[in-house]
Amino acid sequence: MTFDRRIFNFAAGPATLPEEVLKQAAAEMLNWQGLGASVMEVSHRGKEFMALYEEVLQDLRTLMDIPDSYEILMLQGGGLGQNAAIPMNLMPLAKNGPKADFLVTGVWSEKSFKEAEKYGVAHLAASSATEKFNTIPDRSTWQLSDDAAYVHYCANETIGGVEFPDVPEVNGKLLVADISSNILSKEIDVTKCGVWFGGAQKNIGPSGVTIVIVRKDLMGHSMRITPSIWDWSKQAATDSMLNTPPTFSIYMAGLGFKWLLKQGGVKAIEKRNQEKAHLLYNFLDQSSLYENRIPKEYRSRMNVTFFLKDESLNTQFLEQSNAAGLVALRGHKAAGGMRASIYNAMPLEGVKALVEFMRDFERRA
Repeated sequence: MTFDRRIFNFAAGPATLPEEVLKQAAAEMLNWQGLGASVMEVSHRGKEFMALYEEVLQDLRTLMDIPDSYEILMLQGGGLGQNAAIPMNLMPLAKNGPKADFLVTGVWSEKSFKEAEKYGVAHLAASSATEKFNTIPDRSTWQLSDDAAYVHYCANETIGGVEFPDVPEVNGKLLVADISSNILSKEIDVTKCGVWFGGAQKNIGPSGVTIVIVRKDLMGHSMRITPSIWDWSKQAATDSMLNTPPTFSIYMAGLGFKWLLKQGGVKAIEKRNQEKAHLLYNFLDQSSLYENRIPKEYRSRMNVTFFLKDESLNTQFLEQSNAAGLVALRGHKAAGGMRASIYNAMPLEGVKALVEFMRDFERRA
Protein backbone atom coordinates (compact mmCIF):
# COMPACT_ATOMS: atom_id res chain seq x y z
CA MET A 1 0.00 0.00 0.00
CA THR A 2 1.26 3.46 -0.88
CA PHE A 3 0.39 6.83 0.66
CA ASP A 4 0.50 10.43 -0.53
CA ARG A 5 0.88 11.73 3.03
CA ARG A 6 2.80 11.11 6.25
CA ILE A 7 1.47 8.12 8.14
CA PHE A 8 1.45 7.38 11.86
CA ASN A 9 4.22 4.81 12.13
CA PHE A 10 3.99 2.60 15.24
CA ALA A 11 7.02 0.47 14.34
CA ALA A 12 9.30 -0.64 17.16
CA GLY A 13 12.49 0.32 15.37
CA PRO A 14 13.61 1.77 13.08
CA ALA A 15 10.86 4.04 14.28
CA THR A 16 9.13 7.31 13.52
CA LEU A 17 11.25 10.46 13.58
CA PRO A 18 10.19 14.06 14.20
CA GLU A 19 9.06 15.63 10.92
CA GLU A 20 11.05 18.76 11.79
CA VAL A 21 14.23 16.68 11.98
CA LEU A 22 13.56 14.99 8.66
CA LYS A 23 12.92 18.31 6.95
CA GLN A 24 16.15 19.79 8.26
CA ALA A 25 18.12 16.75 7.15
CA ALA A 26 16.53 16.99 3.71
CA ALA A 27 17.34 20.69 3.43
CA GLU A 28 20.99 20.06 4.33
CA MET A 29 21.40 16.87 2.34
CA LEU A 30 23.32 18.30 -0.62
CA ASN A 31 25.10 21.18 1.10
CA TRP A 32 25.91 20.82 4.77
CA GLN A 33 27.32 23.90 6.51
CA GLY A 34 28.15 25.50 3.17
CA LEU A 35 30.69 22.81 2.30
CA GLY A 36 28.95 21.91 -0.96
CA ALA A 37 28.73 18.32 0.18
CA SER A 38 26.55 16.12 2.36
CA VAL A 39 27.56 15.35 5.94
CA MET A 40 27.89 11.78 4.66
CA GLU A 41 30.66 12.86 2.31
CA VAL A 42 32.99 14.81 4.59
CA SER A 43 35.87 13.45 6.64
CA HIS A 44 34.97 12.18 10.09
CA ARG A 45 38.27 13.68 11.27
CA GLY A 46 37.71 17.07 9.66
CA LYS A 47 37.16 20.09 11.89
CA GLU A 48 33.53 20.48 10.77
CA PHE A 49 32.48 16.96 11.70
CA MET A 50 34.53 16.95 14.90
CA ALA A 51 32.77 20.15 15.98
CA LEU A 52 29.43 18.48 15.27
CA TYR A 53 30.50 15.39 17.20
CA GLU A 54 31.45 17.37 20.29
CA GLU A 55 28.15 19.25 20.15
CA VAL A 56 26.20 15.99 19.91
CA LEU A 57 27.96 14.66 23.01
CA GLN A 58 27.35 17.87 24.93
CA ASP A 59 23.65 17.95 24.04
CA LEU A 60 23.22 14.37 25.21
CA ARG A 61 25.13 15.17 28.40
CA THR A 62 22.76 18.11 28.97
CA LEU A 63 19.60 16.11 28.25
CA MET A 64 20.51 13.26 30.59
CA ASP A 65 22.52 15.32 33.10
CA ILE A 66 25.50 13.00 32.61
CA PRO A 67 28.34 13.76 35.04
CA ASP A 68 31.90 14.29 33.84
CA SER A 69 32.80 11.03 35.56
CA TYR A 70 31.06 9.20 32.70
CA GLU A 71 32.34 8.70 29.16
CA ILE A 72 29.96 8.81 26.19
CA LEU A 73 30.87 6.46 23.35
CA MET A 74 29.26 6.51 19.89
CA LEU A 75 29.79 3.00 18.57
CA GLN A 76 28.37 0.52 16.07
CA GLY A 77 26.97 -3.00 16.33
CA GLY A 78 23.75 -2.19 18.16
CA GLY A 79 22.69 -3.52 21.53
CA LEU A 80 23.61 -7.04 20.44
CA GLY A 81 27.19 -5.91 19.92
CA GLN A 82 27.29 -4.55 23.45
CA ASN A 83 25.95 -7.87 24.73
CA ALA A 84 29.42 -9.15 23.86
CA ALA A 85 31.37 -6.01 24.71
CA ILE A 86 29.95 -5.63 28.21
CA PRO A 87 31.08 -9.00 29.62
CA MET A 88 34.46 -8.66 27.92
CA ASN A 89 34.97 -5.23 29.50
CA LEU A 90 33.42 -5.85 32.93
CA MET A 91 33.50 -9.54 33.86
CA PRO A 92 37.20 -9.34 34.85
CA LEU A 93 36.07 -7.16 37.78
CA ALA A 94 34.44 -10.20 39.43
CA LYS A 95 36.05 -11.49 42.61
CA ASN A 96 36.44 -15.19 41.71
CA GLY A 97 36.67 -15.31 37.93
CA PRO A 98 34.47 -13.75 35.25
CA LYS A 99 30.84 -13.69 36.37
CA ALA A 100 27.73 -11.52 36.05
CA ASP A 101 24.13 -11.61 37.28
CA PHE A 102 21.16 -11.24 34.94
CA LEU A 103 17.57 -10.17 35.46
CA VAL A 104 15.76 -11.75 32.51
CA THR A 105 12.39 -10.16 31.82
CA GLY A 106 12.05 -10.61 28.06
CA VAL A 107 13.64 -11.52 24.77
CA TRP A 108 16.34 -8.84 24.87
CA SER A 109 17.62 -9.49 28.38
CA GLU A 110 17.55 -13.20 27.57
CA LYS A 111 19.77 -12.54 24.55
CA SER A 112 22.16 -10.60 26.79
CA PHE A 113 22.25 -13.49 29.24
CA LYS A 114 22.96 -16.12 26.58
CA GLU A 115 25.69 -14.05 24.91
CA ALA A 116 27.47 -13.49 28.23
CA GLU A 117 27.74 -17.24 28.79
CA LYS A 118 30.50 -17.27 26.16
CA TYR A 119 32.80 -15.15 28.31
CA GLY A 120 32.24 -16.35 31.85
CA VAL A 121 29.58 -17.42 34.31
CA ALA A 122 26.21 -15.85 33.51
CA HIS A 123 24.09 -16.31 36.62
CA LEU A 124 20.32 -16.17 36.19
CA ALA A 125 19.38 -14.09 39.23
CA ALA A 126 15.74 -13.69 38.25
CA SER A 127 13.50 -14.60 35.32
CA SER A 128 9.89 -14.17 34.29
CA ALA A 129 10.09 -16.80 31.52
CA THR A 130 7.52 -19.03 33.23
CA GLU A 131 5.11 -16.07 33.13
CA LYS A 132 5.77 -15.67 29.39
CA PHE A 133 7.75 -12.50 30.13
CA ASN A 134 4.55 -10.65 31.02
CA THR A 135 5.87 -9.28 34.30
CA ILE A 136 8.95 -8.51 36.39
CA PRO A 137 9.79 -11.01 39.14
CA ASP A 138 9.13 -9.80 42.66
CA ARG A 139 12.26 -8.31 44.22
CA SER A 140 12.13 -10.81 47.09
CA THR A 141 12.76 -13.68 44.64
CA TRP A 142 15.96 -12.30 43.12
CA GLN A 143 19.05 -14.37 43.88
CA LEU A 144 21.95 -11.96 43.43
CA SER A 145 25.49 -13.30 43.69
CA ASP A 146 28.09 -12.01 46.13
CA ASP A 147 30.90 -12.37 43.61
CA ALA A 148 29.39 -11.11 40.33
CA ALA A 149 31.04 -8.20 38.54
CA TYR A 150 27.72 -6.57 37.74
CA VAL A 151 23.95 -7.00 37.44
CA HIS A 152 22.50 -6.65 33.94
CA TYR A 153 18.89 -5.69 33.22
CA CYS A 154 16.82 -4.40 30.32
CA ALA A 155 14.96 -1.29 31.44
CA ASN A 156 12.26 -1.68 28.77
CA GLU A 157 11.53 -4.88 26.89
CA THR A 158 10.53 -3.72 23.41
CA ILE A 159 8.88 -6.99 22.39
CA GLY A 160 6.87 -7.83 25.50
CA GLY A 161 6.00 -4.30 26.57
CA VAL A 162 7.40 -4.66 30.09
CA GLU A 163 9.24 -1.76 31.72
CA PHE A 164 10.99 -1.35 35.06
CA PRO A 165 9.24 1.60 36.74
CA ASP A 166 12.53 2.66 38.37
CA VAL A 167 16.18 1.66 38.44
CA PRO A 168 16.18 -1.59 40.45
CA GLU A 169 17.73 -1.76 43.89
CA VAL A 170 20.58 -4.29 43.93
CA ASN A 171 22.21 -3.59 47.29
CA GLY A 172 24.88 -1.30 45.91
CA LYS A 173 26.12 -3.72 43.24
CA LEU A 174 27.26 -2.42 39.86
CA LEU A 175 24.31 -2.10 37.49
CA VAL A 176 24.32 -2.28 33.68
CA ALA A 177 21.17 -1.09 31.90
CA ASP A 178 19.96 -1.72 28.37
CA ILE A 179 17.91 1.39 27.58
CA SER A 180 17.62 0.91 23.82
CA SER A 181 13.88 1.53 23.72
CA ASN A 182 13.28 4.01 26.54
CA ILE A 183 16.37 6.21 26.47
CA LEU A 184 15.44 9.90 26.82
CA SER A 185 11.78 9.01 27.46
CA LYS A 186 11.90 9.85 31.17
CA GLU A 187 14.25 11.40 33.67
CA ILE A 188 16.82 9.06 35.23
CA ASP A 189 19.66 9.41 37.70
CA VAL A 190 22.63 8.38 35.58
CA THR A 191 24.76 7.70 38.65
CA LYS A 192 22.54 4.74 39.63
CA CYS A 193 24.12 2.59 36.89
CA GLY A 194 27.72 2.10 35.91
CA VAL A 195 26.81 1.51 32.27
CA TRP A 196 23.85 2.59 30.15
CA PHE A 197 23.64 1.49 26.52
CA GLY A 198 21.26 1.41 23.58
CA GLY A 199 20.86 1.58 19.85
CA ALA A 200 19.58 4.83 18.41
CA GLN A 201 16.93 3.43 16.09
CA LYS A 202 14.02 3.47 18.52
CA ASN A 203 13.98 6.74 20.44
CA ILE A 204 16.84 8.84 19.05
CA GLY A 205 17.31 8.62 15.29
CA PRO A 206 17.95 6.18 12.44
CA SER A 207 19.83 2.94 12.93
CA GLY A 208 23.60 2.90 12.83
CA VAL A 209 24.96 4.37 16.05
CA THR A 210 24.98 2.72 19.46
CA ILE A 211 25.36 4.90 22.54
CA VAL A 212 27.33 3.63 25.53
CA ILE A 213 27.50 5.75 28.67
CA VAL A 214 30.13 4.24 30.96
CA ARG A 215 31.63 5.35 34.26
CA LYS A 216 35.25 6.11 33.55
CA ASP A 217 36.68 3.97 36.34
CA LEU A 218 35.07 0.91 34.73
CA MET A 219 37.22 1.18 31.62
CA GLY A 220 40.61 -0.43 31.22
CA HIS A 221 39.75 -3.85 32.67
CA SER A 222 38.91 -5.75 29.47
CA MET A 223 39.75 -9.37 28.76
CA ARG A 224 42.76 -10.08 26.57
CA ILE A 225 40.47 -11.57 23.94
CA THR A 226 38.50 -8.33 23.60
CA PRO A 227 38.65 -7.06 20.02
CA SER A 228 39.92 -3.50 19.87
CA ILE A 229 36.62 -2.38 18.39
CA TRP A 230 34.80 -3.53 21.55
CA ASP A 231 37.38 -2.24 24.04
CA TRP A 232 35.80 0.81 25.66
CA SER A 233 39.09 2.29 26.83
CA LYS A 234 40.54 2.15 23.31
CA GLN A 235 37.41 3.69 21.87
CA ALA A 236 37.42 6.46 24.48
CA ALA A 237 41.05 7.25 23.72
CA THR A 238 40.14 7.87 20.06
CA ASP A 239 36.83 9.73 20.56
CA SER A 240 34.97 6.62 19.34
CA MET A 241 36.87 6.85 16.08
CA LEU A 242 39.01 3.76 16.24
CA ASN A 243 37.32 3.05 12.93
CA THR A 244 35.15 5.28 10.75
CA PRO A 245 32.03 6.08 12.80
CA PRO A 246 28.47 6.09 11.41
CA THR A 247 28.65 9.79 10.59
CA PHE A 248 25.13 10.24 9.21
CA SER A 249 23.56 8.44 12.18
CA ILE A 250 25.52 10.65 14.58
CA TYR A 251 24.43 13.75 12.66
CA MET A 252 20.79 12.62 12.79
CA ALA A 253 21.04 11.82 16.49
CA GLY A 254 22.32 15.35 16.98
CA LEU A 255 19.30 16.79 15.17
CA GLY A 256 17.10 14.65 17.39
CA PHE A 257 18.80 15.96 20.52
CA LYS A 258 18.28 19.56 19.34
CA TRP A 259 14.61 18.80 18.70
CA LEU A 260 14.20 17.32 22.17
CA LEU A 261 15.87 20.32 23.79
CA LYS A 262 13.39 22.57 21.94
CA GLN A 263 10.51 20.51 23.36
CA GLY A 264 11.68 21.35 26.85
CA GLY A 265 14.03 18.43 27.39
CA VAL A 266 13.42 15.05 28.99
CA LYS A 267 11.20 16.40 31.77
CA ALA A 268 8.75 17.83 29.24
CA ILE A 269 8.77 14.80 26.94
CA GLU A 270 8.21 12.49 29.92
CA LYS A 271 4.96 14.32 30.68
CA ARG A 272 3.88 13.97 27.06
CA ASN A 273 4.78 10.28 27.05
CA GLN A 274 2.74 9.71 30.19
CA GLU A 275 -0.26 11.36 28.55
CA LYS A 276 0.02 9.21 25.42
CA ALA A 277 0.41 5.96 27.36
CA HIS A 278 -2.41 6.87 29.76
CA LEU A 279 -4.77 7.53 26.85
CA LEU A 280 -4.06 4.20 25.15
CA TYR A 281 -4.01 2.02 28.26
CA ASN A 282 -7.21 3.58 29.60
CA PHE A 283 -8.95 2.68 26.37
CA LEU A 284 -7.61 -0.88 26.44
CA ASP A 285 -8.72 -1.38 30.03
CA GLN A 286 -12.33 -0.44 29.33
CA SER A 287 -12.55 -2.32 26.04
CA SER A 288 -14.49 -5.54 25.54
CA LEU A 289 -12.48 -6.49 22.44
CA TYR A 290 -8.86 -5.62 23.33
CA GLU A 291 -6.70 -6.51 26.30
CA ASN A 292 -3.25 -5.77 27.67
CA ARG A 293 -1.71 -8.60 29.70
CA ILE A 294 0.96 -6.73 31.63
CA PRO A 295 0.44 -5.75 35.30
CA LYS A 296 -0.21 -2.03 35.49
CA GLU A 297 2.93 -1.30 37.50
CA TYR A 298 5.15 -2.84 34.79
CA ARG A 299 3.48 -1.55 31.63
CA SER A 300 5.81 0.04 29.12
CA ARG A 301 5.16 3.64 28.19
CA MET A 302 7.04 3.15 24.92
CA ASN A 303 5.78 -0.21 23.59
CA VAL A 304 2.11 -0.90 24.26
CA THR A 305 1.20 -4.51 23.57
CA PHE A 306 -2.40 -5.63 23.19
CA PHE A 307 -4.43 -8.56 21.93
CA LEU A 308 -7.79 -8.93 20.25
CA LYS A 309 -9.83 -11.34 22.36
CA ASP A 310 -11.21 -12.71 19.09
CA GLU A 311 -7.99 -13.46 17.22
CA SER A 312 -9.89 -14.30 14.04
CA LEU A 313 -10.19 -10.53 13.62
CA ASN A 314 -6.42 -9.94 13.59
CA THR A 315 -5.98 -9.87 9.82
CA GLN A 316 -8.96 -7.59 9.34
CA PHE A 317 -7.70 -5.26 12.08
CA LEU A 318 -4.25 -4.97 10.51
CA GLU A 319 -5.56 -4.46 6.98
CA GLN A 320 -7.98 -1.73 8.04
CA SER A 321 -5.56 0.06 10.37
CA ASN A 322 -2.92 0.09 7.65
CA ALA A 323 -5.40 1.51 5.17
CA ALA A 324 -6.16 4.24 7.71
CA GLY A 325 -2.48 5.22 7.81
CA LEU A 326 -1.86 3.56 11.19
CA VAL A 327 0.95 1.21 10.26
CA ALA A 328 3.26 -1.40 11.80
CA LEU A 329 0.88 -2.53 14.55
CA ARG A 330 1.56 -6.25 14.21
CA GLY A 331 3.21 -7.61 17.36
CA HIS A 332 6.60 -9.29 17.29
CA LYS A 333 6.44 -12.95 16.27
CA ALA A 334 7.80 -13.95 19.68
CA ALA A 335 4.86 -12.33 21.47
CA GLY A 336 2.00 -12.30 18.96
CA GLY A 337 -0.90 -9.91 19.10
CA MET A 338 -0.42 -6.22 18.41
CA ARG A 339 2.05 -3.57 19.51
CA ALA A 340 1.97 0.20 19.28
CA SER A 341 5.35 1.81 19.80
CA ILE A 342 4.76 5.38 20.93
CA TYR A 343 8.25 6.81 21.30
CA ASN A 344 9.11 10.47 21.85
CA ALA A 345 8.53 11.38 18.20
CA MET A 346 5.02 9.91 18.08
CA PRO A 347 2.67 12.88 18.49
CA LEU A 348 -0.35 12.76 20.77
CA GLU A 349 -2.47 13.10 17.63
CA GLY A 350 -1.17 9.73 16.44
CA VAL A 351 -2.28 7.98 19.62
CA LYS A 352 -5.65 9.72 19.49
CA ALA A 353 -6.11 8.56 15.89
CA LEU A 354 -5.23 5.00 16.90
CA VAL A 355 -7.70 4.98 19.78
CA GLU A 356 -10.46 6.36 17.57
CA PHE A 357 -9.80 3.69 14.95
CA MET A 358 -9.76 0.93 17.56
CA ARG A 359 -12.98 2.19 19.09
CA ASP A 360 -14.67 2.24 15.69
CA PHE A 361 -13.32 -1.20 14.78
CA GLU A 362 -14.65 -2.59 18.05
CA ARG A 363 -18.07 -1.07 17.38
CA ARG A 364 -18.18 -2.72 13.95
CA ALA A 365 -16.72 -6.08 14.97
